[in-house]
Amino acid sequence: MTATEHVQPTGAVAGYRPERTLRLGVELRRQFKRRRTIGVFALMVALPLVLIAALQLGASEEAQTNSRINLVDVATASGLNFTLFVLFATTSFFLVVVYALFFGDTVASEAQWGSLRYTLATPVPRSRLLRQKFAAALVLSVSALLTLALVAVVAGGIAFGFAEIRTPIGVTLPQGEGLLRLAGMLGYLAVHLLVVGTLAFWLSTVTDAPLAAVGGAVFTMFVFAILDQVEQLGSIRDWFPTAEEFAWTDLLQTPVDSSDLFRGVVQSLVYAAVFTALGFRHFARRDVTS
Repeated sequence: MTATEHVQPTGAVAGYRPERTLRLGVELRRQFKRRRTIGVFALMVALPLVLIAALQLGASEEAQTNSRINLVDVATASGLNFTLFVLFATTSFFLVVVYALFFGDTVASEAQWGSLRYTLATPVPRSRLLRQKFAAALVLSVSALLTLALVAVVAGGIAFGFAEIRTPIGVTLPQGEGLLRLAGMLGYLAVHLLVVGTLAFWLSTVTDAPLAAVGGAVFTMFVFAILDQVEQLGSIRDWFPTAEEFAWTDLLQTPVDSSDLFRGVVQSLVYAAVFTALGFRHFARRDVTS
């Protein structure tokens, strides 16, 4: 057998299949074993329990006679109401950090450890490596979101009862319909949070410091959230990535006003596509041997 028989027409060694390198299951097992992943999921389980304790211990006459209607006031009406309160309390900060952490730690951590060059020498095509790491980060982020909601529903139901949703304006939604609307809310949040996730993903291909990628994405979202409060900016605020972060609460209306929901989904997907493309473009040109 000649040496050329061991080489494919593409120049690769015979038997080499790019699609068999770095399988998603392998990457997910690696990520699930990391302490930061275990810590995040532990927090997702613990947070609803802490909030239940706070609501139980923090009840007072002043809180009960508060005339302002919001999701906090109806948080103890049922397990589903409590879940809505948990989502409302975590949308602006906690979930933003979780998505930024999983996406921002994808490439930068391996570059910092020096293992990135050895992974590519396996050899794993750059585009496939980045695609698999993106998919793993997405699975982890959505799983964390679903874990938070599931624990909130179960723990909230045990603490406050498995009943229908009572909206802040006094309208009740049957339990079945409430679960469907909750699923829609989670779907919207999973898409909307892709903005911060993909921004962190892009920064992760730019820097070797995971903290810089995660912190840069979170800081950027906070800046836009602050600017969103400046009314003098007018309609410019509608184009901020944080503009429709609470549009999922429109699913509590009867009938549902889907205009902001639709705008939020489309806008989030556009931002996510741009940041993801920038990440792949930069990584394809990046020197990973240094």
